[in-house]
Amino acid sequence: MLSAIVLVALIYTFGAAPLIFNANASPMKTFSSYEELKNYLIANTQGSYSTYGGGPLDAEYRGATKTPTNAPSSGSEQGYSTTNIQVTGVDEADIVKNDGEYIYTVSTEYSYPETRSIVYIVKADPQDSKIVARIELENYTYPAGMYLSADSSRLVVIASQYQPVFMDGGVARPDVAVIYPYQTAVNTFIYVYDISDKADPQLARNFTISGSYFNSRMIGNYVYAVMSQSAYVIDDAVTLPKVYETTSVSAQVSEVAPSSVYYADTIPSYFSFTTFVSLNVLDDAQQPTNMTIMMGGTSAMYVSLNNIYITYPTWSEQGQYTSIYRVHMNGSALAFEAEGSVPGYLLNQYSMDEYNGYFRLTTTLQEETTLNYIHVLDMNLTKVGELLLPKFEQRETIQSTRFMGDKCYVVTFEQKDPFFIVDMANPAEPKVAGQLQIPGYSSYLHPFDENHIIGLGMENSTVKLSLFDVANVNAPTEIERYIVEGDWTHSNALYDPKAFLFDKQKELLIIPISIMQFGPIGPGTVDPSGKEVAVSAEGYYWEGAYVFKLTLTDGFELRGGITHQENATSLYYRSDYNLNINRVLYIGNTLYTLSNARVQLNSLDDFALIARIELN
Repeated sequence: MLSAIVLVALIYTFGAAPLIFNANASPMKTFSSYEELKNYLIANTQGSYSTYGGGPLDAEYRGATKTPTNAPSSGSEQGYSTTNIQVTGVDEADIVKNDGEYIYTVSTEYSYPETRSIVYIVKADPQDSKIVARIELENYTYPAGMYLSADSSRLVVIASQYQPVFMDGGVARPDVAVIYPYQTAVNTFIYVYDISDKADPQLARNFTISGSYFNSRMIGNYVYAVMSQSAYVIDDAVTLPKVYETTSVSAQVSEVAPSSVYYADTIPSYFSFTTFVSLNVLDDAQQPTNMTIMMGGTSAMYVSLNNIYITYPTWSEQGQYTSIYRVHMNGSALAFEAEGSVPGYLLNQYSMDEYNGYFRLTTTLQEETTLNYIHVLDMNLTKVGELLLPKFEQRETIQSTRFMGDKCYVVTFEQKDPFFIVDMANPAEPKVAGQLQIPGYSSYLHPFDENHIIGLGMENSTVKLSLFDVANVNAPTEIERYIVEGDWTHSNALYDPKAFLFDKQKELLIIPISIMQFGPIGPGTVDPSGKEVAVSAEGYYWEGAYVFKLTLTDGFELRGGITHQENATSLYYRSDYNLNINRVLYIGNTLYTLSNARVQLNSLDDFALIARIELN
């Protein structure tokens, strides 16, 4: 009721003029009225109330473990590293950005029932490193990441804010809004800050939409963000997405009109309102564009310079398949142009690619046996070509994919790691050009150059790095490998490629590493950062970053380890999670490691400690 009163007040104060909805023609359907939309949901859900399961931040809010989410990360020419992105020219949101002079990082403090998130602007000068500004976000806010404009004058922060359900004596308080079925109310906002004066950031505009954050990209001056909320009928009503826009000169609120909601003929297992937003971060006067499609959930997203592809898994009488939606964007203009599907499910964004007017993707279909496919679709998302990968084991599934031009590199795994090179020069007839079987598997593939691929994965219970020579497509070889020693080792970069830093010109490769060593530890044992480990009957746990020199001649040379933890502990749960390194970057000859509680500066020459900047 309070929300309704506020909404009416806003409409009365600011007017009910809706935001600009894209007017481009689309072959897809829209609803003629609210009643038609409601009846469509009633007819196609058949009384089922299965709903959209939420985005990546929803899992974090509920306390679940984070799940994973063609351009190598580089920066030597400009003197500093940048975010590891998939497509050149298409930036991806991250918890850390930098412009060579300042570092922008998000730190979150979890203190139930509150959650505080702070954006820090840090002066990176090794001679005068310090925090110059703090931007404190509202309570119960979970940041998705940030973008930085090319001229470093604007900082974009995207986050979801939750309205938690508090229990009084085991009963939910009636004054707290809840979305059926028992989901916490959530809005996603895009805050654009004017940071022309780094010490005094000013909020330039606030765009907020109801629903969960799914994903985003930034191309030029435009941020493209995607949010979803469940679509269902409850108490004979449908809750449509609401949009709020505030700038320094105006504010308005509008509900997405049923007549502007697109849909296709495909009937998914459940429905969501998925809203696409285009926002110019430099021009506050330009209205953002938003467009809503009623589809199934949102599972993975790939973005080229001109198209957004959204996929989600669903099921029918024919079995499991992946639905695909293509939205074309050009500046502020958005257009829903195609919908299609392929059998099986895909792993992540790296399973997809657009090249020369074709959309390519890899999927795994699990039935009585497991089948792994490469699909080639045209811009109408109609199948042009398809390849069933050979398998060596019954339950072998795709572990990683990397498309590079007219080649596709695929790793499948159950017990052994078949590494495939697929020739895709003829889109209608992709074919396996070469393959290699080696122990373990690679869960992330990264270009070294056009003839070499870096693989990051696991062998048994340890992290494995591989360097593949693919110059001869018919006979790929693993020319170098490195095993991170320990009874159990792990890296966040296995499922989060933004934690992977590689710069070919600097011959630099850095990844976060965790090491568990079981059993008695005697005197004189040294951890990867060079510190002596305390004598222990239980073993020890070390967490930090491994710094490698990587060349074709000498392979992976471990130069050293950097940690924020004061000492290696006997067990991982005795370490300070807030000091776990989650990102690494360099500016000039200084290496910056970042955890939730610290920014640490070390020399790239000898790793000598330069400074520590404490957060929170």
